[in-house]
Amino acid sequence: MENSLPWIVLFVYVALLLCIDFFILHKKNKPVSSKKALYETIFFISNAILFGGILYWFYQNDLVANPNHLTPLDSIIKYYTGYIIELSLSVDNLFVIAIIFLGYKIPSQYQHRLLFLGILGAIVFRAILIGVGLILINKLHHITIVFGLFLLYTAFKMLKKEEQQPQFNENKGFAKYFNISNTLDNGHFTTIVNGKRVFTALFGALLTIEFTDLLFALDSIPAIFAVTKDPFIVFSSNIFAIMGLRSLYFFLANLLEKFSYLKYSVFAILIFVSLKLMVANWFEIPEWFSLLFIGISLAMGIWISILKMKEDSKEIEN
Repeated sequence: MENSLPWIVLFVYVALLLCIDFFILHKKNKPVSSKKALYETIFFISNAILFGGILYWFYQNDLVANPNHLTPLDSIIKYYTGYIIELSLSVDNLFVIAIIFLGYKIPSQYQHRLLFLGILGAIVFRAILIGVGLILINKLHHITIVFGLFLLYTAFKMLKKEEQQPQFNENKGFAKYFNISNTLDNGHFTTIVNGKRVFTALFGALLTIEFTDLLFALDSIPAIFAVTKDPFIVFSSNIFAIMGLRSLYFFLANLLEKFSYLKYSVFAILIFVSLKLMVANWFEIPEWFSLLFIGISLAMGIWISILKMKEDSKEIEN
C-alpha cells in the first residue's frame, strides 16, 4: 500500500532538524569549536539512527510503496548501509570544502551559514539525480553495470590524485561568468565596488560548494543503488548523511590531514560498491557483508592513520 505519510514525516523531520540547527545551535555567526562540533555530530548521527527505527515501523505497517517486497529488517539494514556508504564517501568532500574555504579566505564565523545553504541546494540536486537514476535503472536493467564502471573509474582517479593540495585558482572558474569580488562585506552575498553591484567571496564559495557537491553526488548516488533501489530508503539515507556532513566537517577540520589513510578506505569501499553494482543482475551480496566490509575498511584507515601519527611523533621526539 502506498501512503504519503512516510514522505511527509521525512520532510517534516528534516525541516525540524534544519530549523534547530540554524535558529538554535547557530543563531549567531560564531566560530564552531571542536567540542561543540562533536556534540552536533553525535546529535545528527543519533537522529539518523532514530529515523531508522521510524523507517522500520513504516515497512512493518506497509505504509511505504515497497516494489522490492523488503521485510522491515531488510529495510532498516539497507537504510543503515546506505547511510554509512554516503557518510564515508563524503570524507573526500570534506577535503574539498576545506580547500574552498581556504581559497576564498572565508572566516570560520561564516562557514556554517555557507554549509547550511549548501545543504539546502544539495537536497534539491540529489532528489533530481536520484529520480533520474531510478528511472534509468527501471528502464535499462543493465545500467547498473555502467554505474559500476563509473564508480570504478572514480575510485582509481581519486587514488591517482597528487598528495599535495591542488591550486585553488583552478576551482575559481566561476569568476569568468560571475562578477565576484574578494571582499566579504560583513557576510553579505553582494556588495558595491566602484559604484557597481558585485558578488562577494561568500557567494563565490557557496556557488563552488554547490557545484562540487553536484559532482560528488554523481559518485555517491550510484553507490547507494548497489544497496537498494527503493526510493524512500535511497533518499532518506542520502539526506541524513549530507545533513551530518556540516558538523562532521567542523569536528574533523583540524584532523583531516592527519587521517591521511582514510582515502584508501574510501577507495576500497568504492571498489567494493562498484563490483556489487556490476554483478547485481546475477548475484546478490548480502547487506550484513556490505556493512562488515565498510566498517572494517573505515576502521583500518583510522587505525593505520593513528599508527602513522604515533610514528611521526616519535621521529620528532628523537
